[in-house]
Amino acid sequence: MRANISFIYGILLSDKTREKVEKSILYIALISFFLHLLFIYLKKFNLLFVASESALLASPISAIYTPFSFILIYEVYLLIYFLPRSFTTYITKQYEIITLIIIRKLFKDISSLELTTNWFNNKGDLQFTYDLIASLILFFLIFLFQKQGSFKLNHDNDSKYNIQRFVDNKQLISVVLIPLFLGMAFYTLINWTAGVSISSSTIPTFESINNLFFDQFFTVLILVDVVLLLVSFFYTDQFHKIIRNSGFIISTILIRMSFGASGLISTILIVSAALFGLAILVIHNKYEFDIQSTEQ
Repeated sequence: MRANISFIYGILLSDKTREKVEKSILYIALISFFLHLLFIYLKKFNLLFVASESALLASPISAIYTPFSFILIYEVYLLIYFLPRSFTTYITKQYEIITLIIIRKLFKDISSLELTTNWFNNKGDLQFTYDLIASLILFFLIFLFQKQGSFKLNHDNDSKYNIQRFVDNKQLISVVLIPLFLGMAFYTLINWTAGVSISSSTIPTFESINNLFFDQFFTVLILVDVVLLLVSFFYTDQFHKIIRNSGFIISTILIRMSFGASGLISTILIVSAALFGLAILVIHNKYEFDIQSTEQ
């Protein structure tokens, strides 16, 4: 059984596969960018009829949204890729994904900004300001999280054996996540395409396109985090590790909740999720440092 899992894992999540996926996504992102630009200019010169106005076709800057969407798909793959290798890197990828979603939204908002003296009275301009500040804060929090994640504790042979068994279980979860992720992606794409073709008078908003996939994906991540927490009980009963894993679940839940909110509340939830995750990791590392100092 373990040999079969390792074989499938090697096919789906090896370094060689990651390089192939990366190149494929980059080519697709480039092609999608130029296709999106083509549709925008076809509409601009009345060569393409669209029954309703959409921010997707409002400005050439909006075309950046499409390649960013494919880059986000690659980030999701990397999240699954790093799950067995590093738990903190896996959590970091969650924060990177939600930050990229905000950055992608900023490109859309730039094309529809109203540069007036009433900047702080305009809801759209205010949201752009919130997202701009949030992206900077998240960028810095991710940097701090990565630094804290690089902290390593020396383990004895028994601990190393338990860690390897835990890694084997995480490989199994990763192997399950890949087809699940692909199924969700194709289901979302088919539903969105059907919605556009059947209801030609409307084009989905940016918010609805965001929520089509990532709210469901983060729901799955919450379940994965819970499974990891439960599995970890087989290999450790250390209080600080249980609290760390539980804290990461709360952080993921806050990110998931942000998709159901809007405006400033959504932004606050996202920043709070990263801040809470960082605080949990810092305190966890303090525990680890004390353990290492005591053993020495």
